[in-house]
Amino acid sequence: METLLSSAQIEDFRKDGYLLLKGFVPADACDDMLAVTREHVQQAVAPLEYEADVGYAGAPSSLDAPGGRTARRLRAAWQRDDHFRAWASNPRLVAALHQLFKEPVCITLSHHNCVMTKHPTFGTATGWHRDIRYWSFPRNELISVWLALGPENADNGGLKFIPGSHLLQLQPEQMDELDFLRPEVAANQALFEQGISVPLEKGDVVLFHSGLFHAAGKNNSAQIKSSVVFAYHGQSNPPVPGSRSAASEDVLLD
Repeated sequence: METLLSSAQIEDFRKDGYLLLKGFVPADACDDMLAVTREHVQQAVAPLEYEADVGYAGAPSSLDAPGGRTARRLRAAWQRDDHFRAWASNPRLVAALHQLFKEPVCITLSHHNCVMTKHPTFGTATGWHRDIRYWSFPRNELISVWLALGPENADNGGLKFIPGSHLLQLQPEQMDELDFLRPEVAANQALFEQGISVPLEKGDVVLFHSGLFHAAGKNNSAQIKSSVVFAYHGQSNPPVPGSRSAASEDVLLD
């Protein structure tokens, strides 16, 4: 198995809960995925999630409301096109994940497995949350892999992280019914102050722990922001049988 990550990078991931890999994907591969994304958004190729589906604060109230049929994500990216599947199973990516998991790597097709498309005007903000909130695995040891197909920053709704928050032990009252951090709780306000923006350029990849709190603002730019997102786990940490996490196939990648 190829060794891609240094011991310092692995330690940074363990401590901070995320790791940025600059320029990891060539521009031409990003352009191929972006071309598919634009075509499928324009043609509304199913399955899609619309802004009206999420129920977040500020989202359109229904599909027929203004902006209700704004695509939030193209689902089933693995099944959607060969370009996405080639990236998700990229040997260099799998090698890096193998180093972090210390075992063979599986991709879960039940979660993420999508292209996030944050539009101007109707692309709603996402509050502080962690991916494990609706995943069912024996151990909270999954890694989300986020690929930027273009620039991502605070202006167009780029990612924000609370470094080290995957190691926190939280009290139930800190979370709302959707498992977002409640902004009115004093302990959470202190956490929010630790949040940082992680600007990305085309081809940058960020790996982050399933227990890491992250958020994203609105897209205040004039362009759609597109990001490919997949989730992975170690072979010894399969989804809980009968759960939503076991609803779709898991694929062993090495």
